[in-house]
Amino acid sequence: MSTVAVPSPPPTASEDAESLRKALQGNASRWRADKAALIGILCRRTAAQRAAIRRAYAFLYREPLLNCFRYKLSRHCLLSVDFWVLPPFIRHDHVFQKALILWTMDPAERDANLVHEAVKKKDENYILVLIEVSCASTPDHLMAVRKIYHKLFSCSIEEDVASSPALQEPLKTMLVSLVSSYRYAGEHVDMDVAKLEATQLSEAIREKQLRSDEVVRIISTRSKSQLRATFQQYKEDHGTDIGEDINSHCSSSQLGRMLKSAVWCLASPEKHFAQVIRYSILGLGTYEDILTRVIVSRAEIDMKQIKEEYRARYKSAVAPDVAGDTSFGYRDMLLALVGSED
Repeated sequence: MSTVAVPSPPPTASEDAESLRKALQGNASRWRADKAALIGILCRRTAAQRAAIRRAYAFLYREPLLNCFRYKLSRHCLLSVDFWVLPPFIRHDHVFQKALILWTMDPAERDANLVHEAVKKKDENYILVLIEVSCASTPDHLMAVRKIYHKLFSCSIEEDVASSPALQEPLKTMLVSLVSSYRYAGEHVDMDVAKLEATQLSEAIREKQLRSDEVVRIISTRSKSQLRATFQQYKEDHGTDIGEDINSHCSSSQLGRMLKSAVWCLASPEKHFAQVIRYSILGLGTYEDILTRVIVSRAEIDMKQIKEEYRARYKSAVAPDVAGDTSFGYRDMLLALVGSED
């Protein structure tokens, strides 16, 4: 469920556009945008409302809203020094700007941009973007991402994944299959198939043959309802969760780690995203790109379930943990999207 608190009734798109214009102009004496006002407007609007605001802003002021964010919120970000040696408040200006732009984008446009960035990186934290977009999305959303990716970057996601020098086999084959899938979205389940494929998955895991065609076929083509039935059958047959078994037998391989993430994203996305949030804020420093990606992409989908899973697993709450590891406008924006702890 969504954690975005929309006012009732909300202002019109034109009224919001005018308020955003004033907020971007900020305090004339300091030439700083009013971040609190930006957060108060955009973080309390749905994707459809944000799209209407973008259209109204472009009509009223003859310039795209996202472009205004890029130059109005970036005066600290143009310094030609290493990002990590900048003072914290300047670094957070940068991450706030990126988070606000991602949030204001259409969800499919946002994911297309995240995927385009991810295919260039070897870091597993970026490979997870491909897993999340392909496995934690509805079939229609993934199709929308693929269409807008083609429009923005003049090639398909699967082309870029297949040709990426940052990705290696056998993981690359699985990723191509996942990003090009279009699953059945209904609730029909065939228990005979679930029993057969639970056995096939068990054999592949215990023999460490995750690259087999059967594993790729099952994970990339079966509906989420069918996969949940298969994973439940697996647990009944073996007494352990399939994710735990992948972790026990295959966690030393990159394919194994990514397959476990795919399984969670397909069957229980709240488990995956709770773990990713925890990872992003655990220890010294914060992985802002990761934290931003999860909160911005899941706030309108299942953030309530993620918060419940996080509390159950870590005996803590998302909001105070995020607040304790972030600061300034960036913190305020994330907390507005996460919502209060019930």
